[in-house]
Amino acid sequence: MKITMIGTGYVGLVTGTCLAEVGNDVLCLDVDARKIDMLQGGIVPIHEPGLEPMIRRNAAAGRLQFTTDVDRAVAHANLQFIAVGTPPDDDGSADIKYVLQAARNIGRRMTQTTLVVDKSTVPVGTADRVREVIAEELAARGVDIPYSVASNPEFLKEGAAIEDFMKPDRIVIGADDEHAIGLLRTIYAPFQRNRERLLVMDVRSAELTKYAANAMLATRISFMNELANLAEKLGADIEQVRQGIGSDPRIGWHFLYPGVGYGGSCFPKDVKALRHTAERVGSPLRVLSAVESANDAQKQVLVDKVVARFGFDLRDRRFALWGLAFKPNTDDMRDAPSRVVISALTSRGASIVAYDPVAMDEARRVLGDTSQLAFATDPLAACDGVDALVVVTEWKEFRSPDFDGMKRRMKQALIFDGRNLYEPEVVRAAGFEHVAIGRR
Repeated sequence: MKITMIGTGYVGLVTGTCLAEVGNDVLCLDVDARKIDMLQGGIVPIHEPGLEPMIRRNAAAGRLQFTTDVDRAVAHANLQFIAVGTPPDDDGSADIKYVLQAARNIGRRMTQTTLVVDKSTVPVGTADRVREVIAEELAARGVDIPYSVASNPEFLKEGAAIEDFMKPDRIVIGADDEHAIGLLRTIYAPFQRNRERLLVMDVRSAELTKYAANAMLATRISFMNELANLAEKLGADIEQVRQGIGSDPRIGWHFLYPGVGYGGSCFPKDVKALRHTAERVGSPLRVLSAVESANDAQKQVLVDKVVARFGFDLRDRRFALWGLAFKPNTDDMRDAPSRVVISALTSRGASIVAYDPVAMDEARRVLGDTSQLAFATDPLAACDGVDALVVVTEWKEFRSPDFDGMKRRMKQALIFDGRNLYEPEVVRAAGFEHVAIGRR
């Protein structure tokens, strides 16, 4: 089938590439000419395991193309996916101006029966707005062309997006006409051959489902972080508590790991947007206010532990920092806890030597040049002459470090473990002082 993907950000690029992988003819549109030039040259602007070879393979086969030409993109297909950004507005609401602009572009140019699919994370009611905008443009042209608008939210985890798309646990479709549902069933048939994964619902329920899923996961994270802080005060061990509650099938094991707070492009933005929506209709989600406050506070917990150990004045202190991206397997620095930790420590005079397997170029761009922040070529090099190691992101390569080599390089054998990556007994046996989150 011919498909147009409007937007080549994280969602659009992964979705378009995976749809091409199963044989569809996909044209990806973006107004960013530099990004399109990169993609046409085989350069992928984001880090996502497995994405680059898949893009190159499908581009070489002619199934995946990239353009800045809006006319060409609309003419390419009668199935138009909108996967543009919805950045937070000043009041926390999701800004859907790019979604509506994409809809206007479709309405101004479409010449055949068209299905428009909202893939972007959008507030409840956005599909109605998209439908109205297209109707306005068709009326302005004086033409009557049938069209439908559906919601198809994404549930991709950064760092595992290819696997999530190719082997989804569910595919949510919000639509109110059988033609749209049938077309989307055809599109997603290759991804659910062993069992039915399609959940068909009304459009507004589909739009809310996406926000509800991310808000629930953020809630679990903040709850575990608060519980870890309490465990410290009570002399309990949060890892033992985690096992005790995770073994309950009603609770399960996912998102029960305490740390330094959540970040990234989804949870912070989506929690704010859902809170704004709820307040706008007079039904505030008080639990999400607490989730957000707890997360903001949790990003300071590791800093507070450093200050408690070394004092407020850190002008003569040097720290190694492992992990810059907000989570492993991505270079995404948006709302990353590392940014809070770095800012807080350097504002107290500390110098930092940071290492991340993939996010250092993005970190340089985001954090800028400063004499207090340097970047190391490998984890051990970051430890040269430091007063302590601060672990912020749980990359696999950090899990079994060379403790002896680290100890020889560091001024003090001290680890601030912001992700509870190490067992306290193991670290202590290696001769290190170990400060973790909620561990006894």
